[in-house]
Amino acid sequence: MPIRLSKSKLLAFRQCERRLWLELHRPRLRQDDGASQAAFAVGHQVGDLARSLYDPGRLGVLLDPQTEGFDAALARSRELLASAQPVFEAGFAAAGALAFADILLPVDGGARRWRMVEVKSSTSVKDYHREDAAIQAYVARAAGVQLEGIALARIDSRWTYPGKGDYRGLLVEEDLSAEAFARGAEVASWIARAQAVAAQEDEPAIQPGEHCDSPYACGFAAHCGGGAPAAEYPVQWLPRIASRALKERIAGGAADMRELPDELLNDKQRRVKSHTLSGEVYFDAAGAAADLAPHPLPACFIDFETISFAVPIWQGTRPFQMIPFQFSVHRLDDAGGLAHRAFLDLSGDDPSRGFAEALLGACAGEGPVFVYNAGFETARIAELAARFADLAPGLLALNARVVDLLPVARERYYHPGQQGSWSIKQVLPAVAPELRYEQLDGVQDGGAAMHAFMEAIDPGTEAARRQQIEGQLLAYCHLDTLAMVRLWEVFSGRLE
Repeated sequence: MPIRLSKSKLLAFRQCERRLWLELHRPRLRQDDGASQAAFAVGHQVGDLARSLYDPGRLGVLLDPQTEGFDAALARSRELLASAQPVFEAGFAAAGALAFADILLPVDGGARRWRMVEVKSSTSVKDYHREDAAIQAYVARAAGVQLEGIALARIDSRWTYPGKGDYRGLLVEEDLSAEAFARGAEVASWIARAQAVAAQEDEPAIQPGEHCDSPYACGFAAHCGGGAPAAEYPVQWLPRIASRALKERIAGGAADMRELPDELLNDKQRRVKSHTLSGEVYFDAAGAAADLAPHPLPACFIDFETISFAVPIWQGTRPFQMIPFQFSVHRLDDAGGLAHRAFLDLSGDDPSRGFAEALLGACAGEGPVFVYNAGFETARIAELAARFADLAPGLLALNARVVDLLPVARERYYHPGQQGSWSIKQVLPAVAPELRYEQLDGVQDGGAAMHAFMEAIDPGTEAARRQQIEGQLLAYCHLDTLAMVRLWEVFSGRLE
């Protein structure tokens, strides 16, 4: 007897038949990464907020299929569809599929006619959101629901939080009714094919590829890639694989750089291939020194750590806006003297103004301000200037002094150990092996820094733990700017 496939299983099928089969038959192999788990948490947060926005009078009923059980939740859903109150997580089963609606609203207060709203923590409507809506509409109507419309509620990234818990305007709707209703036959074909895949005894023989990360990361990637022989020089180390011919060669089975002819590669890719295979370092020392010659000492080296919230918590900020809460500044004077200043706010209040004021103080004076990937820091500085008019002249002047070390590294330096990446964490071990991120306690990358910050500002975090986190964050950001100093010294010819 065919099983009832949930909407999430059908979306897994749309990504990859092998993923669906594994979800059903070998779910313990699934390993969701930290980013996926964080996305799930954000989705739950936005869903909770949406219920309060769509039901301010708290007249609705929230079902909990995980606690009640699917069959009980389906039965209660049928009962509630005879009422005229909002229903959250109402369930429907029909045509071999199962779906739960985020929000089901009675139309004009009357019973038995409904409008569905699916809530997403995204700032735009993606193709898989449209498939999601089509599945929801098809299953609900097949189950007998008088569904008059379906919309997707997404986050408006232009909205600014006015404070005091007022989140009206955070979500905006996109009506998908006509499109979703017109795809019924298409959804029926998905269900039929997915049922056939689910009934297979053997795991589908689908090889890993770009679909493993599109439209979202698959938790079975490690399993699916585990059986393939590891390439000594993986083609994934080639930067920016964009040409159709190269993609086709890789899709056709080329896994090692040695299997790719040079004529398919651009200059940067050929350089990576050549020096990876030879094991020799590429360093255009004269070119690097020439690039940096127009920017003499004294100089500052800066790095920021930021946090963003789908649902803003600080007045005057936007959804997903990157709010800087920490910086490290190393200052190198024209005699070679090195000094360090830092800022870190773990109070739980908006750190933006204190950050901006401290940054202006730390970088006061003249001379270049070196960063690694200028687009990030300059965007944050520009956003601070837009928020604080009185600080804007100084912040914009600071932005005008910014010099990016990343293009110098990309054009002038490559070590085989970088494995095709110019991330500072990949370049640093080659340039300054004594400076190692893996030796840091607790916080060793930007993602860990964000998680640590969130833990530190949680009112339930004990003082001793908060102090420990403070030390870890300061040490991590300090290393980021010290790493830039070392890169500058090597690229400018000051350090052999």
